[in-house]
Amino acid sequence: MTELGVLFDVYKDAVFKKDAALFASIFDDNVQVFDLWQWTFEGLPAWRRMAEGWFEWLGQETCVVEFSDIQTKVAGDMGYASAAVKYTGIAATGEILRSLFNRLTWVAVRNDGTWKIIHEHTSGPADRDTMKVILER
Repeated sequence: MTELGVLFDVYKDAVFKKDAALFASIFDDNVQVFDLWQWTFEGLPAWRRMAEGWFEWLGQETCVVEFSDIQTKVAGDMGYASAAVKYTGIAATGEILRSLFNRLTWVAVRNDGTWKIIHEHTSGPADRDTMKVILER
């Protein structure tokens, strides 16, 4: 995997463990997020609160994150990554409860050898007839 691959690994691990501090560790203090579920989050405190709320909402469930169609590009100390993301909610019994897909783009900068995401954009295509977001692939 490319040098930005660590971001994907940490994200998956943080979500599975429901670890908001680990989740926040890959984002810059001034991150801007255009999210599928809320118009925007400005700054790391707001984005971390979102993660804390998400992980709390999961309760005893776990969430498995799978990335596919990963593309990355690095130019000096700036890079971007995009991927399709599948989120699967799993009950404590191991039963699959639900899953959804969305699209993800990250813009990251490298500072002292460490990559931090400065912008995240998630989206799903909309059905032209119903105007509903398509969350299945």
